[in-house]
Amino acid sequence: MVVLVQANVLTVGLNGKNEVLRELPIRLITVPSGRQAVHSFRKERFDSVISNWNLDDMQNGRFIKKLRAVKPDIPTIVFIRANEPEQEIAARSLGVSAVLTDESDDELFRQTVANVLGIRDVASIEAISPVEDR
Repeated sequence: MVVLVQANVLTVGLNGKNEVLRELPIRLITVPSGRQAVHSFRKERFDSVISNWNLDDMQNGRFIKKLRAVKPDIPTIVFIRANEPEQEIAARSLGVSAVLTDESDDELFRQTVANVLGIRDVASIEAISPVEDR
């Protein structure tokens, strides 16, 4: 099966949650910290960013705030802690594309990424492989 990459996506501090995205036609670049993400922006071009609101080295959305200041048009998805409306309000006020909680299930996460990136018909990605002869 050949799938063309439709987007380069940087994930920051997702701690393995990005594995669910391997089924999408995207190239994932995964880093654990905000500093490494900033460094990655100097080396590569990204079509989207998915990040935790609180990173070990950049708490209270500091990375997202810096990202939105420098690249306000890049589609951005942010994970916040469930039951913390202050984080959601702060993230949405920065103009992020979507906000998910750390309790969001894999299907909602995958579908949100597909919607933000404009990837259509996620469920049938595997259907483009050739049909086997019987």
